[in-house]
Amino acid sequence: MLTAAASVKPSAAVAATTKPAFKPLHLPPLPAGAPRPLSLSVSARPLYRQEHVLATVAAAAGRSDRASSPAPPAATADGARPVEVAAPAETARRAKIGVYFATWWALNVIFNIYNKKVLNAFPYPWLTSTLSLAAGSAIMLASWATRIAEAPQTDLDFWKALSPVAIAHTIGHVAATVSMAKVAVSFTHIIKSGEPAFSVLVSRFFLGEHFPAPVYFSLLPIIGGCALAAVTELNFNMVGFMGAMISNLAFVVRTIFSKKGMKGKSVSGMNYYACLSIMSLVILLPFAIAMEGPKVWAAGWQKAVAEIGPNFVWWVAAQSVFYHLYNQVSYMSLDEISPLTFSIGNTMKRISVIVASIIIFQTPVQPINALGAAIAILGTFIYSQAKQ
Repeated sequence: MLTAAASVKPSAAVAATTKPAFKPLHLPPLPAGAPRPLSLSVSARPLYRQEHVLATVAAAAGRSDRASSPAPPAATADGARPVEVAAPAETARRAKIGVYFATWWALNVIFNIYNKKVLNAFPYPWLTSTLSLAAGSAIMLASWATRIAEAPQTDLDFWKALSPVAIAHTIGHVAATVSMAKVAVSFTHIIKSGEPAFSVLVSRFFLGEHFPAPVYFSLLPIIGGCALAAVTELNFNMVGFMGAMISNLAFVVRTIFSKKGMKGKSVSGMNYYACLSIMSLVILLPFAIAMEGPKVWAAGWQKAVAEIGPNFVWWVAAQSVFYHLYNQVSYMSLDEISPLTFSIGNTMKRISVIVASIIIFQTPVQPINALGAAIAILGTFIYSQAKQ
């Protein structure tokens, strides 16, 4: 009993120093000799292990976090619901790209048809090229002035970076127009399908870039197909052939300078091409005057109007406007698609132009010539796949 009393007194003293949260429960003393199932003394062994307490606290905290955080969207066992949510946006994006491609190809076909009609009646490619750039520049300046399109925020560094791109663009544009004036539209585009070969060769020997073996092998059908088409062309013209080749080289250089100089520039594809057209027009105009001149243009214009009639003016306006529109749409599509998709789209564009021009102008094509064109275009498609 003394031991029990001694053990109870310290507990009472401790209880006196701290205010209990609940009223203590007083039990009557046990009779002598009765078994003691529970000792009132402080045990060295806790009733609950520490690990169990920590686990309980952690579980409670976890339940609290889960209760405060938003629940994830419900999904099926295979996780199909998130895909269903993103499906409409992906479908809309694909539809938008499809509209871009269809518009791009249609505008390009229309431009090539009217451009060839103009050059047949008015064989002055320097002025024709100038009018194409002038129409695009006027359209975009008017759009910026009327706030139809938001004007780009440019600085001196932007125009410095754009200048080599504009020079290459001007050369490529004029060279392609010269080619179109001398040979059939289909032949010009067959030769221009060899542009990937120039891209690889320039990048390899002048920039030191290396490509995997499939890329080099893909050049064989491109070069072979273009060579076969050139040899079997019924109305072959060296000036027209060289114009298409120079255009290929110039556009490859344009692409290289564009990638190097425009990094970090926040200008949309539409405004970028508008600025490119304006600078190219400034570069081209004095050369066009020197190469052909106003007197030659006036005489040629009068002759064309006398032979064709008022429709000739419509042809000139159409080829100028549609040149800008198809290029603008192509640059806008670059904001939405990958380079691989763009390359494939460009290949399909050439096919549509070649087929449409052969039908409209009734261009005579030998089977061996058509085979060369098919091989070159197939090689271009293989190249676009291999480069990825």
